[in-house]
Amino acid sequence: MRMTEQEVLDYVAENDVKFIRLAFVDLYGTLKNMAITPAELPRAFAGGFSFDASAVNGFCDAAEGELLLLPDPATLSVLPWRPQTGRVVRMLCDCYTPGGEPFAGYSRWILRRQVEKAAQLGFRFRLGTKYEFYLFENDERGNMTLTPQDQAGYMDVSPLDKGENIRREICLDLESMHILPESSHHEQGPGQNEIDFQRADPLATADNALAFKGAVRAIAAQYGLSASFLPKPLAEASGNGLHVTLSISREGEQLFEKTEQGLHPMAQHAMAGILRRVREMSLLLNPLPSSYQRLGAMDAPAGISWSHGDRAHLMRIPAARPGHGCVELRSPDPACNPYLAFTVILAAALEGIAQETPLPPAQLQTGSLPRDLGEAIALAGQSSFLRETLPQVMLEKYLAEKRRLWERFQRDPRAVFAQHLRTI
Repeated sequence: MRMTEQEVLDYVAENDVKFIRLAFVDLYGTLKNMAITPAELPRAFAGGFSFDASAVNGFCDAAEGELLLLPDPATLSVLPWRPQTGRVVRMLCDCYTPGGEPFAGYSRWILRRQVEKAAQLGFRFRLGTKYEFYLFENDERGNMTLTPQDQAGYMDVSPLDKGENIRREICLDLESMHILPESSHHEQGPGQNEIDFQRADPLATADNALAFKGAVRAIAAQYGLSASFLPKPLAEASGNGLHVTLSISREGEQLFEKTEQGLHPMAQHAMAGILRRVREMSLLLNPLPSSYQRLGAMDAPAGISWSHGDRAHLMRIPAARPGHGCVELRSPDPACNPYLAFTVILAAALEGIAQETPLPPAQLQTGSLPRDLGEAIALAGQSSFLRETLPQVMLEKYLAEKRRLWERFQRDPRAVFAQHLRTI
């Protein structure tokens, strides 16, 4: 709704709002929240609400104590699947120290800082997302099974496609939250769906991603189903990708617009920067063991290359009408923290532009993505690029957790898969 603090206070008072959820994400992109009543909202805006940072995964050690949640009024949205009498609204929050400084380990702040850096250099980035997810039946106790909702395939229609009503309801609910889906359809896998979103400011796109995943899960539950964003829930079917479309403008000029002279040199350098750094930032784009079971199978890329349109490549320049030129990155998956994923994508693009990195010829494979999570961890741990882009303490905590995950997966892959199936 893009409201101010006073407008939020007025809206809450005039629209029968009984609870306000103050939402934020942990280091790995998991949504967290606390609920307050309207009477406490002025206090939240004035000084924030404290919480135990040591209990949030990846935030602080116990000795570092509390952090404060300060709601961002521009992110206010009604949760349409909640009762309309005694409404529930949600605002995303920023995290601050008790001394009033932004918490350096909070990924939303890290992305905001990267967007501001781009703006200072004269660049405006816009990101769009294409999210894939599965809908599975529940057992008699309401627990997720691995039985897909249907056996439909790519862009099938009802009655083969049993997800039409759910996708429609998701899209309508998101529109009521002022999040604009672009299209939706059944994907290749049985019970697999895709919803695509219009490009927006990177911070808004990441905020919207959290709202989208929450909406999918809530609406699936109303239909007696469970949604899974796990990168590879079914071994013999397509994995879930998060395709990211990127456009860049500078002084009003759209850099990804095709001309008779070809692609703008800065657009080529941006693409080259991402291709150059994609191996070492894969851990942020593909954070789970399941991520690497998806890559290299059924249209998911494994090699590092780009093309004009061909979906088999890591990056492609899709056909677009005038004024809508972009490039699509196809390796990320929905398990990533979108704030961190978008941060490193933007940083790599800016580095490519600054260093005038040459773009390899189309369809030429210049390397391969990591073969598993272990290799991705090693590459990230050795990356000077990530250490320059992300706060040192935050990166070390992220690496340490992923090393523990990789060790657990090597000991008991089934247990890790079962855990992630329930939570991702």
